[in-house]
Amino acid sequence: MDVVTSSAGLHRALPVPDGLEGQRVDQALSRLFGLSRAAAAEVADAGLVVVDGRVRGKGDRLAGGSWLEVELPPPPGEPPAPQPVEGMTVLYDDDDVVVVDKPVGVAAHPSPGWDGPTVVGGLAAAGYRIATSGAAERQGVVHRLDAATTGVMAVAKSERAYTALKAAFRERTVEKHYAALVQGHPDPSRGTIDAPIDRHPTKDWRFAVVSGGRPSVTHYEVVEAFPAASLVDIRLETGRTHQIRVHFAALRHPCVGDLTYGADPALAARLGVDRQWLHAVRLGFPHPADGRWVEVTSDVPPDLAGALAVLRAEA
Repeated sequence: MDVVTSSAGLHRALPVPDGLEGQRVDQALSRLFGLSRAAAAEVADAGLVVVDGRVRGKGDRLAGGSWLEVELPPPPGEPPAPQPVEGMTVLYDDDDVVVVDKPVGVAAHPSPGWDGPTVVGGLAAAGYRIATSGAAERQGVVHRLDAATTGVMAVAKSERAYTALKAAFRERTVEKHYAALVQGHPDPSRGTIDAPIDRHPTKDWRFAVVSGGRPSVTHYEVVEAFPAASLVDIRLETGRTHQIRVHFAALRHPCVGDLTYGADPALAARLGVDRQWLHAVRLGFPHPADGRWVEVTSDVPPDLAGALAVLRAEA
C-alpha cells in the first residue's frame, strides 16, 4: 500500500482486497481505514475516492483487485479556530434550537474538500454551544442546505432537541418551503413530483431521477410567470440531496443559474445570477421541548431579488 502524508491528510493507494468484493465504497472505506460510515460517505461525496482512474460515489460497488486511491481526512489534532460568518443572522434562538438565515457560499458543516465558512463554525465563533450528538464533523446539524442555497436552517443546541428534530425530519412532521425561479413554465402549474433520486449513474458529483433510488416527493405551485421563467413555491415532503434541483431539471425546468443541472448560462448572465436561484423561505417544526409549533421565515436575498426585478421590469 502506498501512503503519502500531507497537512491536508493522507493519500492512500492499494488494490481492493478480495474480501471487499461487492461492498459499497463507504462500507469498504470504513472497514479499511477505521472511519465512521458518515465520515466515509463524506469522503466519497467530496469526490476523493478514485477506483481504476474514475471517481466513485459512496454507493458504488467495488470489485476485488481494482486499484483504489483515496484522500483521507487529516488525523485528529487541534480543531481549527471557529470563524465568524459574514452575513449570517440568527432568526430564532432558545435553549434547544437556533435557527439561522444562511448566506450564499456557506456550508452547513465541515467536510472533506471544503475549506470555506460553515454554519457550525459561525455559530461557535458567535459563542453558541450546540448539541454534541451526531457525527463529529456535523454535530447538532439536523438538516442541510447546499452551500449555494440560502435561507432558513435549524441547528440543535441540546441533545433532546437533536433527537427530537432528527425524528421530526425523518417522520416528515417538519414543513420546508422554498422559493425557486425555474426556466420556462411548468405544466401543470401546480402539482407533485414523485420520482426517486440517487447518484447520477455516469456523471460524478451529480444526482438524478433513477429507478430504484430513494423515494423523493416535491410539491410545487407557480406563483408568478414571466416570459422566460416562473417563480415557484415549493414544499418538500422528503429532503434528498439536491432534490429540488434534480426534480425540476428532470422536468426540463432547471433552476435559473443552476449550470450543474442544465440551466441556460445566457439567461443567468442576463439576470445577474451566478448560482442556482433557490431560497429556503420558511421552516416549521414542533418544538422539541413542548411540541408547540415554531415557524421561521427568511426574505429573499438581494442577488435573487435583483433577478426578479429584472424579469418584472421586462414584463
